[in-house]
Amino acid sequence: MPPNSHLSVTFVQRNKQRIAMNRRDFIKKSALLSIAAGATEITRAITVPEGSPITVREGSPVTVPEGPLLISPPMLQNYAETSIGIAFALSAMASGYVIIGQKPDLSDGRKVLCGGYRMTEISDRVCQVRITGLLPATTYFYRIGADRIQYKGGYNMKNLGSEEDTHVYHFTTAGKDASAHFCVINDTHASWRPFGLAIEKIAQLAPSCVIWNGDASNVEETIEAQRLIFLTPEIDRKDYASQTPYLFCPGNHDFRGMANRHLERVWMYRQPEERGTRDWDLGRNFAVRMGDVAMIGLDTGEDKLDTNPKFAGIFQMAPYREAQALWLYEALQQPEIASAPYLVAFCHIPLFDANPKHNPGDVAPDDKDPKYNTDFAMWQRTCADLWCPLLQEAGCQLIITAHQHHYRYDAPTPERTWAQIVGGGPEMGEEGGKKHAGLFPTVIEGEVRDKQLHITVHNLLSGQVQETLSFSPRKKRKRNRKA
Repeated sequence: MPPNSHLSVTFVQRNKQRIAMNRRDFIKKSALLSIAAGATEITRAITVPEGSPITVREGSPVTVPEGPLLISPPMLQNYAETSIGIAFALSAMASGYVIIGQKPDLSDGRKVLCGGYRMTEISDRVCQVRITGLLPATTYFYRIGADRIQYKGGYNMKNLGSEEDTHVYHFTTAGKDASAHFCVINDTHASWRPFGLAIEKIAQLAPSCVIWNGDASNVEETIEAQRLIFLTPEIDRKDYASQTPYLFCPGNHDFRGMANRHLERVWMYRQPEERGTRDWDLGRNFAVRMGDVAMIGLDTGEDKLDTNPKFAGIFQMAPYREAQALWLYEALQQPEIASAPYLVAFCHIPLFDANPKHNPGDVAPDDKDPKYNTDFAMWQRTCADLWCPLLQEAGCQLIITAHQHHYRYDAPTPERTWAQIVGGGPEMGEEGGKKHAGLFPTVIEGEVRDKQLHITVHNLLSGQVQETLSFSPRKKRKRNRKA
């Protein structure tokens, strides 16, 4: 381990043995709306953007059911240097694919099937295709399609024909030569008005990628509700993520509900070859180089302790956070990350809070203490103790967080040399029916210009810029020797 690290030998050995606001009123109400919307979504077909007709390929003697098979535009997930994920919604049982190439007419296109080596995946809800072996900082063109499958048993199945979206989309991979321009959204909570405003602002800004910094969900019990949130949201711009890639740092609500225990069915993990054996279960963490910016994604997990009786002993966030510290140490040593002029980290729950009444998330066993004003974590002292010394030693200039639903900027200090931004929540200027000037959703924009990282905080309620900040390149540091 690095010299003077807070990570003890005992900690490392323990992890080597590891297998593997009324703000609440708002969330409860949003959860009910989300469940209701998800319940009706099964019978509702979402069409692709105008000008993108669906073609059905002939050749099957079986009558094809009425209605489109592809019921959403594609969504680009887990933006990276040499890989990308592409997901889209289905109306019936199918096996999906992507045709991808570097020419706009796809004359050089190759067909990539969903699923792994042995067999393709079939689903009647979501198709996920993970494409690897791409070139960094390179533009690719693609089209989605699916084979409609009639399945009545292991020896009784038929392909009813292929259906394709004739629209050709495009994206550009990450990499050292990519444009260093990102946006961050957070705490959307399936609230369509602020989410729609955020998506329109992002369309205007046209970043290289977007980081969705947690709490996209409320409490999701069905995959249909998850699909509504990510693939068929009730906003005007249905193809919001078809040409702008997204990264995802889960929030505490993204773990709640039976469906959210397997969020990867809608928002995919990276492929096994993209993760080391020890980090098999860290499918949400990312270390991505985008131009002059190295982006680090961390998962703060739940805002309650594993020992809280409300969770019935079915959460294991403590070892998960510790495992990420081991991953983070090695990620920061990667040459493309270590050499970037700017290092920005993202996670949902803040890693610092100066308010002494804000619960730090380590009040055992059930998160309750009269000196704090909540019985859940307003910030994560455990994660801060595990991760922040590594980030600070690496010269991290900025950590962008969320969770508290109030925008805040914490300037760096001599002891804490990184700044922290807390993104605003989905409330549109009122709380509990009362006007509140501090409540507004944000889009946080970062772009490298003129040898500076410029941060612009867009207030979506006022339509104005809330704050602008700038950061200088980090000092070059010697790479740490591995223990």
